Amino acid sequence: MRAILVPATLAALLAAAPLAMAAQTSTGHVKSFDAKSNVLTLRNGVVYNLPADFKNPGIKSGSKVQISWDMRDGKHEASKVMVVK
Repeated sequence: MRAILVPATLAALLAAAPLAMAAQTSTGHVKSFDAKSNVLTLRNGVVYNLPADFKNPGIKSGSKVQISWDMRDGKHEASKVMVVK
């Protein structure tokens, strides 16, 4: 029984690893966007740090955006931002 249990547990852990690394998605309205420091703040107060090579798709105060992000070192690190209508 032990010979089957260990490989099965290992297989389950390896299968679940990509799911743990999946980015989360949030939608909200922009309170402010600082293009110099690549920081986006939503009206709900959540602050997202954008990548250094981020290209602004037309974000301005009041825009509705959808953000793909991960939590790193206690900060919301955005990987993708799209303006939605």
